[in-house]
Amino acid sequence: MKTIKGITWGHSRGYVPMVATAQRFQEMHPEVKITWEIRTLQQFADMPLETLAKKYDLMVIDHPHAGVAAQEQLLTPLNNVLPEAFLLDQQEQQVGRSYDSYVMDGHLWALPIDAATPVASWRQDAFNAKGLAVPHTWTALLDLARQGLVAMPGIPLDSLMNFYMLCLNKDASLFASEDTLVNQETGIWALETLKELVSLCDPKILDCNPIRICEILASNDEPEIYCPFAYGYSNYSREGYAENTLTYGAIVDGPALKPMQTTLGGAGLAISKFSDAQEICAAYAHYVASESTQKALYFENGGQPGHRKAWTNERVNARSNGFFRNTLADLDKSYLRPRYWGYMHFQDHAGDPVHAYLKGNATAEEALLKMEGFYRASLNQEQ
Repeated sequence: MKTIKGITWGHSRGYVPMVATAQRFQEMHPEVKITWEIRTLQQFADMPLETLAKKYDLMVIDHPHAGVAAQEQLLTPLNNVLPEAFLLDQQEQQVGRSYDSYVMDGHLWALPIDAATPVASWRQDAFNAKGLAVPHTWTALLDLARQGLVAMPGIPLDSLMNFYMLCLNKDASLFASEDTLVNQETGIWALETLKELVSLCDPKILDCNPIRICEILASNDEPEIYCPFAYGYSNYSREGYAENTLTYGAIVDGPALKPMQTTLGGAGLAISKFSDAQEICAAYAHYVASESTQKALYFENGGQPGHRKAWTNERVNARSNGFFRNTLADLDKSYLRPRYWGYMHFQDHAGDPVHAYLKGNATAEEALLKMEGFYRASLNQEQ
């Protein structure tokens, strides 16, 4: 029996569907055994790809690693091992730019098995009980936050993603030049605008990732009932998963008085170049990413599919309180992060000065200056 080792991230959305699909694949291919290990959400974002590729056959990865994959040739180009018609369907049925996010240097480095972007979430029962309306504008969001009812993820990485979102709401200067990360006026405005909202929330949010925010909203023991933007977790929109069911929908219009563009997330299934089971791994990847698996076995076991026909499927939406239907527009307009060689250096470090500013340990000017330094350093990483 051939044993295949995989690594994914440690949440029901990331782990359970991989175990379920591996079990079913093994039933169809009894000569194969696929085992899955987990890493934390933070490790998912920043664990070096080289470390993973040399230890595991299969990896669930974050798309900004595509630049590293292309440069260092650590992964198998999937267009070399999967049928052209299958990949064409994957591209045509992508959610947002989830397929495109894994394409670098003319190769596809992972299959988009999971799609996500920051969206709004709330306790509709609590809004009804309080006689409140779900906010649709930045002003209404601030008013709700003043009542102590708002929470959002504020750890460094998520604070950085919120900075991206606000910069993009102001203008298009983010990452537009190799000379500067963002127009200074825009960068300062984004930081100050974010801090105004954060200052109206409980300081605990600065230690919260998106999963923790979901748990806070779903609990009867916490006062917060609304999150304006956090990477969506459809698990919490399914009855019986948490103490209370969350409703998901579009984010509010931005402070620049126009719709906001959040930052694409999600996850891709990649094959290590060093694996000695390329054919088996390719067959399993094909199975997991296929439409039939995505909208049935993958979703039913807690997965958040990457295939568009799963997002528009009536049964899937009926079982998830309309999560996919209600957030698809935000996915389709989401911002694709840079994937240049060296970008991960920036992402790994640039959230810290934002976080320091939000905690009152730096000025906006100091935070932006440090971010600019990390940006220039990322462009000068050895290739």
